Amino acid sequence: MCVWESCAAINYYSATVRLGCVPKVRPYKRHAPARLAHPSMRLLPISLLALVVGVYADSNSPEDYAPQTNQPCPDIATSPLLRVFTPQNQTLHPREAGYVNSRLSKVVPVEWSNWAGDGSGIGYNLSVFGNNFTRIGIAVSGGGYRAAQYGAGVVSGFDARNESAKAAGTGGLLQVSSYFAGLSGGSWLTGSLFMNDFPTVKDMVYGNGGNLSGWKLDLALATPDGDDVFDANNQDWYGSILWSVIAKANKSIDTSLTDPWGRMISYHFLNQTSRDNFFTNDSAHGAGQLWSQVPETSTWLALQEPFPIIQADSRPVGSNLTTALAPEPVVYEITPMEFGSWDPNLSSMMNISYVGTHLNNGVPDNTTACVTGFDQASFVMGTSASLFNQILDFANNKIQGFDDSAAKSILYIIDRQLRSVRTRADDVANWPSPFQGIKPENFEDSSSRWLELIDGSSNLENVPVGQLFVKARNLDVIVAVDGSADDPTFLWPNGSSPLHSAARISSLLTSSHQSFPPLPGNTAEFLSTGVNQRPTFFGCFPTQNPPEYPMVLYFPNSPPLTGDDPVSNTGTFKLDYTAKFTQLFLDQVHANTIGGFTPGANTPDANFGKCLQCAALDRARLRLSPPLNRSDVCTQCFTQYCFDPTNKPSVSALVGRKLTFKDPDPQGAAKVEGFLSHSKLPIIGGFVGAALIIAGIIGLLIWRKRRQQRSAAYQKVVGLHDEEEEAPFMQHGIKLGDQRLSKISTRSSAYEMENVREAYSTQPELPYVPEEQTQSVPGLR
Repeated sequence: MCVWESCAAINYYSATVRLGCVPKVRPYKRHAPARLAHPSMRLLPISLLALVVGVYADSNSPEDYAPQTNQPCPDIATSPLLRVFTPQNQTLHPREAGYVNSRLSKVVPVEWSNWAGDGSGIGYNLSVFGNNFTRIGIAVSGGGYRAAQYGAGVVSGFDARNESAKAAGTGGLLQVSSYFAGLSGGSWLTGSLFMNDFPTVKDMVYGNGGNLSGWKLDLALATPDGDDVFDANNQDWYGSILWSVIAKANKSIDTSLTDPWGRMISYHFLNQTSRDNFFTNDSAHGAGQLWSQVPETSTWLALQEPFPIIQADSRPVGSNLTTALAPEPVVYEITPMEFGSWDPNLSSMMNISYVGTHLNNGVPDNTTACVTGFDQASFVMGTSASLFNQILDFANNKIQGFDDSAAKSILYIIDRQLRSVRTRADDVANWPSPFQGIKPENFEDSSSRWLELIDGSSNLENVPVGQLFVKARNLDVIVAVDGSADDPTFLWPNGSSPLHSAARISSLLTSSHQSFPPLPGNTAEFLSTGVNQRPTFFGCFPTQNPPEYPMVLYFPNSPPLTGDDPVSNTGTFKLDYTAKFTQLFLDQVHANTIGGFTPGANTPDANFGKCLQCAALDRARLRLSPPLNRSDVCTQCFTQYCFDPTNKPSVSALVGRKLTFKDPDPQGAAKVEGFLSHSKLPIIGGFVGAALIIAGIIGLLIWRKRRQQRSAAYQKVVGLHDEEEEAPFMQHGIKLGDQRLSKISTRSSAYEMENVREAYSTQPELPYVPEEQTQSVPGLR
């Protein structure tokens, strides 16, 4: 007979329902003040937890993740929700154009003076440029935590608020930039910057002792309290995440694995979460923070930050693709103003404040069918990093890539979520389509009411430069921050991303996007020229004026220029970093960013700051009448840093670079392995000495043993038998050799979902969430 505790009674449509009644299995860790009436509710079946969500609705709670449905729609005759255009007449949203132009006229000239002074250090007089400075965009690649940290390290090297970057002359590029784009792990950095009022990297990553608690990357993304998914804190955390997702599902909006994935991300990259409240519900943990709210932040209002863009790819509806995409599927962008695509086959944008509303030919289903609050920042970041269609194997309930602990956690979330709120595609981000009926002759998803969005690098463009090549944005300089792990052996970039972007633009986007500057012909040439291991400027030598392409400044993740052991070439699926690891990672990337390279040496280039200023300003001189000649300082810089297709550089100029990753803060088995590898001789000597001592002791014990009485030997056997009977697994009726012991395993690289269920059924002390209720619940069907 089961012992029940913690029952809460509520009235639901005039029927009293008993909630929170769970088998008493162990003392519960209580959190106060908690939004759930009792932590035991984390163990509730999903169907009952969905009911609880409606009862405990509150502001600043995880339920704030739910959009508002059935909202009044604006008069589309005067305030259309959708704008449709062609590549030939594309224009920016008026608010985007207004913000970028205001920064260019009011802020950027001042920031250029702060960065380069009067310009004499690079051979120019800045006053001759007036307010006609270059339009610059920064794009940060995907790659999970590695990409987020790599991007942060590079951004710190571009930020004038960083003292070492300012001293090196690179700090200031961030302040004169007009756009900032990210995808996947780069979108996590983008969201963290712009949703937290554009803090310094130091405050954002490590916390500021006030409103920012830092990224807390030592708390694993999928199992923050350790590998045991049934741990009390992990269970509380899963419950809070699922509470958010169920609140959204209760609004009749389809969810998927992307929803809990995005909520996991928010605990680290949005505010409201500290170490003290990580496992409690006394905070919304980023729920309710909307991407459309970026323009309400103080730094935006002061024109102190670039315009942000997050990129996502799309899987053609009905294709069910589980592989990398071809170039053709539509690439989407999400800004604080709009959601849509510049691709010629769509060329349409939806008002971001009403995204989540289904439109047919630009018209909502009725005048009160609009949705608001769908643009949750966590969901936007989760969408850009939704890679599950390529790593989930639903037929066999397996997940690839993640380590066993993370895979076990994610499959556990799927198992619980899909019991009651499964709707349509589980392995993508489900977005109600505002583009149904638009351009049916060209747009492949024109007939669908839904869009299936996935990781922004699924078409192999891992750096979101495509959004910055859009003709309407008219950028002069694009900074490509590439934290990819293309090389399967050493996990460094090999130029795949810019090559795929250039190919997509040249084959599909010539009418809507600027051309790409000349690149190495293939990845092998990226490696042989060494441009994947140091900052490189592409497009330095245009043949036309205006130039036929923007300049691309390429900053690849690369081995330390000093010849130190690298720590930044980690795997995409590494989901936790110790504080020491993160600090060393960011410091190493920052040093590379501000150091440039010195041919034939392992020393920073003292002039790299000036060279970066030259590259950022170069296109502005061509707009003067007559055009200004390139200065001697900048000419020398371009000789060292520019890729010249007629005089290609060589990797031989990069000496003493170490390619193999070395863990800077080994933990557990890795730490023991490292200790053994560095201590072989002392350990061998110790074992030899110990062996001699043990041999003597054994001889003495043999002599004593001959004097023991047979009765003592019998007693020892009895004692051993008693200990065996008290073994923990024996207490649960499991005998040695029981087949159930061999089934509960997480050693496979692809963790199987059945193992989670098997662990429930074979360990009675663990709470089991049943497939369906054993008792009917009044008022529910």
